Amino acid sequence: MPHPGTRLMVLDGGLATELDARGFDLSDALWSARLLADAPDAIEAVHLDYFEAGADIAISASYQASEAGFAARGYSREDTDALLQRSVVLARAARDRFHARHPESGRTLRVAASIGPYGATLHDGSEYRGDYGLDEDALAAFHRPRLTTLLGAAPDLLACETIPSLLEARAIVRVLHEHPSARAWVTFTCRDGAHTSADDAIADCARFLDAEAQVVAIGINCVDPALVTSLVRAIARESAKPIVVYPNSGEVWNAGAHCWEGTATRFTTFVDEWIDTGASWLGGCCRTTPADIRRVRELVDARTIA
Repeated sequence: MPHPGTRLMVLDGGLATELDARGFDLSDALWSARLLADAPDAIEAVHLDYFEAGADIAISASYQASEAGFAARGYSREDTDALLQRSVVLARAARDRFHARHPESGRTLRVAASIGPYGATLHDGSEYRGDYGLDEDALAAFHRPRLTTLLGAAPDLLACETIPSLLEARAIVRVLHEHPSARAWVTFTCRDGAHTSADDAIADCARFLDAEAQVVAIGINCVDPALVTSLVRAIARESAKPIVVYPNSGEVWNAGAHCWEGTATRFTTFVDEWIDTGASWLGGCCRTTPADIRRVRELVDARTIA
């Protein structure tokens, strides 16, 4: 079970998955971030649908957004900053629309600005390996401008997600220290039930992050649901902070072919097990949908009422 006093919360699900299902072409290197310029209303609509499905937290469409990525499409630094901040504004607008529709709900909804890994900008799947060849200084230099810009849009917290290594987590924490009021969660991709994609022990990652006051939750995302229980158990032994879990569908990303391969698993069948093991913030990542989040909401509400 989660540590006493930890509230169960529901995160949203796959943003790009839902945009793709609605007919948007996401083959661009910027992935869903391209729609910040081309179809912002579509992004806001997906955020709203996840709130309607029961999500307490929306994660912004900034995961794969970067200065280099937007520059390659002809955007200036100023334009890039505006688009990054738009990602947070759109999620906040969806929250406002939800409250306008449901003034009686009494729900506290939050917006998390996505801070994706360096590897997400390389488009080669290296966020699932962590083999960048960069040191901590270089990774901090990469994350600094985007993190600073996103904080300027006043998200409730940062979602530092799909991080493949303790090295990159350390770099992000260094930048967080430059913004003492900022709060973040950090979630890792993992190669098995005990190690990050770069082969760090997840227990070591949890121990390091547990000592960081600005990190409010620790966990895993975009991993095979079959690995989650073991990973949650390892994190829970090292930290009393909320444990965040939002796996993918169990399929594997083929970076060369730019497609998902393998067999999907409806991760919602594991949610009760993950809560029993110690997870408390639960949602979905790639290839998950509002229907999945609606089911997570049902399961969490059942636990809360009980």
